Amino acid sequence: MTRTFTPKAGEVQREWLIIDATDVVLGRLATHAAALLRGKHKATFANHIDSGDFVVIINADKVVLTGQKAEKKKAYRHSGYPGGLKSVTYTELLEKNPERAVEKAVRGMLPKNSLGAAQLRKLKVYRGAEHPHAAQVPSTYIIDQVAQ
Repeated sequence: MTRTFTPKAGEVQREWLIIDATDVVLGRLATHAAALLRGKHKATFANHIDSGDFVVIINADKVVLTGQKAEKKKAYRHSGYPGGLKSVTYTELLEKNPERAVEKAVRGMLPKNSLGAAQLRKLKVYRGAEHPHAAQVPSTYIIDQVAQ
C-alpha cells in the first residue's frame, strides 16, 4: 500500500532567491513571489506547512503598473482610531515607499492566517540593487514575460 508523503516542518529545505523587479508589472511580481514564499514550486508542497523559500526583491522602485492604475488605484491603511482611514495613490506610494507597495501586493496573495504571516516574514524588499543577504548566497529567479 502506498502512503501519501507529508513533509514535517523540520524537514523543509529552504533556499534564498533574488528577484530583480526592474520593469516588471507589480501584480506579476507579486504572484511569483507569493508562490515562492508558499513553496508551491516544490514537489513536497503541503498547504498546511510553511515550506517556501526566502525571497529577496531588489529594485522595488522600478516596478511598473499597467494602464492608469498608478493614478487611479489607491492604497489604504487605517490607524485604528475612528475616522483613521488614510489613502494614497500608487504614484505617491511608489515615490515615497516602493517597498510597502510590493509588500502590500504580496501580502494580498498569501493566506490570511498565522501561516501567511510566517510566510510573509521570509519576504525581504529593497528599494535599490544593494541588499544585506549576500552571505546567504541567493540564486537568481527570472520572471518570464516581463513585457507589458
